[in-house]
Amino acid sequence: MTYVNKTVAPLETTGRFSDYLSIARFDHATKHVFILPGIALAYMLRGLQEPSFIAAVVLGGLSALFIASANYCINEYLDRDFDALHPTKSARTAVNVRLDGRLVALEWFIFIALGLGCAALASTTMFWIACAFGLQGIVYNVRPFRSKDRTFLDVISESVNNPLRLMYGWAMVDPWSIPPASLILAFWLGGAFLMGAKRLSEYREITKSHGKDLLERYRASFRGYSEISLTVSVFVYAMLSTFFIGIFLVKYRVEYLMAMPVLVALYGRYLSMSLVPNSTAQRPEKLFRERKLMLIAVALAGTFVIATLYDFPFLARFAEEQYIDVR
Repeated sequence: MTYVNKTVAPLETTGRFSDYLSIARFDHATKHVFILPGIALAYMLRGLQEPSFIAAVVLGGLSALFIASANYCINEYLDRDFDALHPTKSARTAVNVRLDGRLVALEWFIFIALGLGCAALASTTMFWIACAFGLQGIVYNVRPFRSKDRTFLDVISESVNNPLRLMYGWAMVDPWSIPPASLILAFWLGGAFLMGAKRLSEYREITKSHGKDLLERYRASFRGYSEISLTVSVFVYAMLSTFFIGIFLVKYRVEYLMAMPVLVALYGRYLSMSLVPNSTAQRPEKLFRERKLMLIAVALAGTFVIATLYDFPFLARFAEEQYIDVR
């Protein structure tokens, strides 16, 4: 695979309105699928507490979309020189088109204002969730924070978007509470697993095709990574995520233990995908095209529905103190 370093020559194309709109990456809206488990779990565990549920869903969905787009705007603009070094990201708009930083800042502000405004109209809880979502984009992308340049912290800080999306969905159903800590940590570490697998896929592919030096110039956090450390971290994130999911399942409804084997299969499938060249794991917004992964995800959702509707008393034994008498 070959590419052209776009930073070698000055850009001659001036950004148009469509170029500024493209850096908002509305096509990445599929990542907001993590809002759905928040809605479902809040409804199953708390019941519908929000009298204006439909309005909360619309406003919450728009808020998440706007703030994510604000984060993408500053992400693409501030990363343009680094993305020029990447085999595929070098095709991004900000790399190939001269964008005015003042207009990008204005675009960011408009999307942030729209996102916070929609959240405030929904509920106070959702407003604070939206604030955290917007703050994450600043911490992740903007100096002097720029956590994306720090080994391991890049994954941990980026994956906080997962529990925030979960909390968006929860607040649509129940604006008077937030999810249990075990569930928040499970989604956070599950997101770290996804991001870690993405890093592993990038590391393997770019190092093999272009060398580690280019990879480290593309993203500073890779200077502290190795294929071994990334692989181990992915396993650790997966194990910690399932650990906290197990705590949540036993505490709130033991029948949900039925979903654990399907969840493990989902993690296993995703990890195997990340080890394939040109993996979709590097482009999470395209995951819906992965048929096997989607089938496992549907099976997982179906298992949760069955475990919600029906009681399985024999599963209670897993939450009780028991010993196997061999006499």
